[in-house]
Amino acid sequence: MDNLTNYHTHSLYCDGSASIEDFVKEAIRQGFSSYGVSSHSPIPFDTCWNMNRGDLPAYLDEVHFIKKKYEGRIEIYCGLEIDYLGAEYNPSSPFFQELPLDYRIGSVHFLKTEEGYVDIDTAPEQFKETVFRYFDGNIRKLVEKYFDTMMQMIDTGGFDFVGHADKVSMNASSFLPGITREHWYKSLIHEYFEFIAQKECMIEINTKAWRSKRLFFPNREHFGLIHKLHIPVVVNADTHHPSLVNDGRFDALKEMLSEGFTHVRQLSGGQWINVEIGSL
Repeated sequence: MDNLTNYHTHSLYCDGSASIEDFVKEAIRQGFSSYGVSSHSPIPFDTCWNMNRGDLPAYLDEVHFIKKKYEGRIEIYCGLEIDYLGAEYNPSSPFFQELPLDYRIGSVHFLKTEEGYVDIDTAPEQFKETVFRYFDGNIRKLVEKYFDTMMQMIDTGGFDFVGHADKVSMNASSFLPGITREHWYKSLIHEYFEFIAQKECMIEINTKAWRSKRLFFPNREHFGLIHKLHIPVVVNADTHHPSLVNDGRFDALKEMLSEGFTHVRQLSGGQWINVEIGSL
């Protein structure tokens, strides 16, 4: 496959299962042209999967070291997946903008409630408890809150691309099968992607759940709309284990081609460029 890339990777600095160098070695073995490291950013409360703020200097130093070590064999880029937690803590915050990063992913994993921020990127049973405890059992209320928060993040900016743009669909569909086919959901999705296009944002096609659930984020059913709106796309595996650096990419590109896409975005020489989808 031509032009192998992946800019969404989680290592031992957050919830990944291997060192940064292990991922890079596997990317080189598979013939990648460039590879990005993007640990979950520190946030102002404890989780089991975000990086500790005190580890940031070591993280930045290690990626810089690996860039130099493998220079000439693969382009390595240093990023962070940064949570949107309102106006005071998001990818556009001075703290994140001043870090020596090559790119930033803007993502929403938490929603603000009266009791504070609650994680919605959880196991289905925990998600179900969240719907009843914080949203009165109303899944529509949670979904609308999610997309409203995503649009706030997009409006605020400070990121290079939107991470897993509709990931809530996975747990929402588990809670209420068929929810993505309901009229209000379809209208909300159209409004959401039209806003992304208006703001001229790039999104990722996230393939993390393809192997296990046959799901992309955004969902496959939205590829036609994304193409129609001329939203630029980068394909990422959201990798947590080195063996999965290329997981789902072939299938995502194949489905994109079927909807009329001819190019994807990738980093080259430190710049985002359009690259023709090569032979599959």
